[in-house]
Amino acid sequence: MSRFCPVYPKPLKSKASMFLMFFGKRRSWLDGLYERSYRMKMGEIRLPGLELYMVNEPSLVRRVLVEQAAKFPKHTLLGKLLQPLLGESIFTTNGKQWERQREMMGTSFAQTRLKLVFPLMKAATTAMQERMDRLPDGVDYDVDVEMTHVTADIIFRTILSQTLEGETARKIFDAFTRFQSLTPRIVNQVIFKLPRLFTPWLAIRRSNAAAREIRSHLEAFIRPRYDAHHRGQPGPEQDILASLLDAVDPDTGRGFSFDELVDQVAMLFLAGHETSASALAWSLYLISMSPEIQERMHAEAVAVLGGKDPDYSDIKQMSLIWNVFRETLRLYPPVGFFARQASETQTMRDKTVPAGASVVVAPWLIHRHRDLWERPDEFDPDRYSTDSAKESLKCAYLPFGLGPRVCMGATFALQEAGLILATLVKRYRFEPVPGHQPDPVGRLTVRSENGIRVRLIKRKEGDSAAPAPAASRAPASSGCPVAHS
Repeated sequence: MSRFCPVYPKPLKSKASMFLMFFGKRRSWLDGLYERSYRMKMGEIRLPGLELYMVNEPSLVRRVLVEQAAKFPKHTLLGKLLQPLLGESIFTTNGKQWERQREMMGTSFAQTRLKLVFPLMKAATTAMQERMDRLPDGVDYDVDVEMTHVTADIIFRTILSQTLEGETARKIFDAFTRFQSLTPRIVNQVIFKLPRLFTPWLAIRRSNAAAREIRSHLEAFIRPRYDAHHRGQPGPEQDILASLLDAVDPDTGRGFSFDELVDQVAMLFLAGHETSASALAWSLYLISMSPEIQERMHAEAVAVLGGKDPDYSDIKQMSLIWNVFRETLRLYPPVGFFARQASETQTMRDKTVPAGASVVVAPWLIHRHRDLWERPDEFDPDRYSTDSAKESLKCAYLPFGLGPRVCMGATFALQEAGLILATLVKRYRFEPVPGHQPDPVGRLTVRSENGIRVRLIKRKEGDSAAPAPAASRAPASSGCPVAHS
């Protein structure tokens, strides 16, 4: 059994002071967590500009996200933060506006649509494989960059029927990286109620510029299709944009305006590539540290796929690959915190949550909660065959959210991940790079600040995984020590 404790930020012994919290959160939301965060059922944090309640107890999580979701809308601060990039998209809106958008977009991610776009998804995966095949054998490779590229390419192909290669890919990747890194600095000015003198004007300008750059690329792709559609000349494409162009409000009979369409595509691009890229890169880190699991994944991919290209029906047959990705989503949920805002005064446990207060549901904490999971910090994709894990899945697993705002692209993401991981483990072996340890940071998504580098080795016929170097190999473990630094 190849279980081990992958890296995660070492929690503080006790709650950080205001000073340490300010400077810690400038880098990552994860740096402000302390040991009790992973055991508490509900916590309270009072900052100068924010009253925040952290909810971990499963019954309260369901109350916030499912049973009384309308009383806990998306946080207004999140909307302001993402508005330059996502506009008035389904990710940031609330109430009737969100309901209208959600209904209009529903058919875009129906099972039939996913089957139609599968060949486009497969073409992007083939392009990824061709890029990687050109690399020297045994190269140390930053898979964080490659996973960002391939997932962005998949989004471009499946939404816009366009490929994402070369300079355009680099510019969009760089712009997203800038946008993400600047987010904590901008939020800190609000939550710590800093004087206007300390407003991070430069960070705001750079963030807005990155958002404009991304949107300008998207607009250039969308405008010709939008204009042709409204001239009564729809193209032959069977992509997601085609379904969005056809979508109409059942009450008014009107479709999306051009600006609304750009908002929704920007949201799909951010949610559809950034979150998947994060989870896939962490998956490759985990299996590089676990050669036994990786070899079993290779055997499964060979058994299901043989010498042929993957078909739509093949992905569901690879249960171990699915469990590896499921375990990755548990350990490194791409969206570590769901921010909501109480619309009215509520009582939760022994606390009065006033109207306007922030209520945060944290998959990062719930997925590692000491009372909700056995061996919560271990990587163990085989855990899902146990009764205890099945119970944990029911009450303490929410990488895609819960309730009416559950991610509509969840099935898309799982299909994409299964295809990419099966292609990779069938063709390559991944080993850890001595001396490299990823540094998880929580911003818009959970990424590694210093990338995720692995050693890429091309498999030969009948090849099996060689043991990783002793200094780098993940130790077999029946329990985790205190978190790594």
